[in-house]
Order: sequence, then structure tokens, then C-alpha cells
Amino acid sequence: MMKQLSWRLLQAIFVVLAVGLLTWLLVQALPGDMAWRIASGRYGYDRVDASAVALVQQELSGSLAQSGALLHWLLDLLQFNFGRSLVSGEPVMDELRWQLGQTLALAGISLLLALLLTLPIGIWAGCHPHGKVDRALFWLTSMLKSIPHFALGMLLILLFALQLDWLPAAGHGDAHHFLLPALTLAISLTAVGVRVVREATVQVVTAGYYRWGAQKGLTPPRLLLRHGLRNLASPVLTWFGMQFVWLVEGVVVVETLFAWPGIGHALVHAIFARDVPVIQASAMTLGLLFVVLNMLVDAGCHLLDPRGTRA
Repeated sequence: MMKQLSWRLLQAIFVVLAVGLLTWLLVQALPGDMAWRIASGRYGYDRVDASAVALVQQELSGSLAQSGALLHWLLDLLQFNFGRSLVSGEPVMDELRWQLGQTLALAGISLLLALLLTLPIGIWAGCHPHGKVDRALFWLTSMLKSIPHFALGMLLILLFALQLDWLPAAGHGDAHHFLLPALTLAISLTAVGVRVVREATVQVVTAGYYRWGAQKGLTPPRLLLRHGLRNLASPVLTWFGMQFVWLVEGVVVVETLFAWPGIGHALVHAIFARDVPVIQASAMTLGLLFVVLNMLVDAGCHLLDPRGTRA
């Protein structure tokens, strides 16, 4: 376990250095006038003039063109000192904390909805394989997972916001604003998660120890609780842990579609505005989050694995 934790720590250090280097190089290589982009993000595209661009150039002189700028930024990143946004002038850490909180909240609710749908359906299908319902679920989940997020989100907006007028089409602030974006992500997760849980359940119920429990006279519910759920937990936890990482890092389309103020949406705007500190902070946070969640999944699988517990 300590070996895995040490490896994850090395991965985290590598992520910080790699993100700092790549973002700096990529932003410098982007076409267009960087000062004009920053001024446009600061004052608006319709209000940018030569004086505004000159003001931004004066502010950035001595920081962007210095030969030691890259080393300076990398040292600041290692200290988690992200500075201030080049567009808003606010501390990047304050903006990042708010945006990451909104993304984590949306991803958490989406994952909870997916779990509530996936676990009972997948376990039932695994306990009754090759039946009519199981085959129907296969075709339904195959169809749902082939629908892109933006198309599924648009369908939900048309149905629940425009036709039925039950939910807001976009926005943020109240609890009901979570439902449509979270449901968009949860449906896609459920479409794949049902198959994952179903296959894991089939492997468990066909195993020798499970059949031996049935021979001893255990009822199906008690047999599932005693010998099934814990052996299901490890592969299911691994898959859902990876999906949570994907949710946090891959909700850019959904956040943009529903005007959700998350870190993915902010990263896209920062790239257009050439807001280098925000780009570095957002990319590094997503990379570190990936490492941390993988570490938590490894620890959870180690604790849930009956073989590891007995050892």
C-alpha cells in the first residue's frame, strides 16, 4: 500500500511540472495577439481599442517576455501560488475554489443518480442473465450510450424545459438547476454502468463459492448480501471511481450547454482569453484530482478485497 502511495506522490509531482511546462508552451504558441485577447476578455470584444491593448501590453511587459518567466511560473506552481487572473484581476485560487466546488457538486449528484439507477438494475440483470428483460436492457443501454452528451442534453431541455416547463433550461443558483445537467450525465453513466455491474454480478453468481453458499441453503437475498456484494464492490468501485474522474474532467460540454459555472467551462473561456494563470491552475487541479481519485480508488479496492483482508 505504501508503495502505491509513493508512486501516486511521484505522479502528482510529475503532473505539476508537466502541466506547467505544457500550458506555458502551448499558450505561447497560440496564434494571435495575446494582449488583444486578454483585453477583449477584460473589457469585451466590442470595447477593445488600441489604448486598451497598449495598457495590457504595459502590464504584461517584464513578465511574459522574460527568459526566466517559465522557471518563475513553475516555481510558483510547485508552491500552489497561482497569482491573479490576467482578465479579472482576482486571485486565481479564489476563482478556482468556487469553480471546482460547482463542478464537484454537479459530478457528485450525477454519480449519485447513476448509482441509484445502475446498482439495482445491473445486479438484477446479472442474477437473471439471458432473459428477455436482460436482452431488452442490452439494446436500451447500447442506444443510450451512443447518444452524445450535447444531443441528450438538448432532448432533455426540449422535453422538460420547453414542452413541459417543469425545469429551467439553464442557469445556476437553486437546487432544481442541478437536475437537467446531472440527469444528462447520469443517463450516459447508467447506460454503461448497468453493463459493468451486470457482468460483475454474473461472474460472482457463477463462482464456486457462490454456488456452494446456495447448496448450504442460504436464501438468494442473504446469499447476495453475504457472498455477493463485497465481491462485487471492488470492480464496481474501480469503474465508478474512474467515471467520477471522467465526470469532473469531461463536463465541459454539459457545463457550457447548461451555463454551469464549473472549472471546465472556466478553462475554455480562459483559453480563449489567454488567461495563463487560470489555464495553469485549472489544468493542474484536474490533473492532481485524477491522481488523488485514483489513489482513493486503489485504497478502497484494497480494503474491500476479501483476499487482501484475510492476508
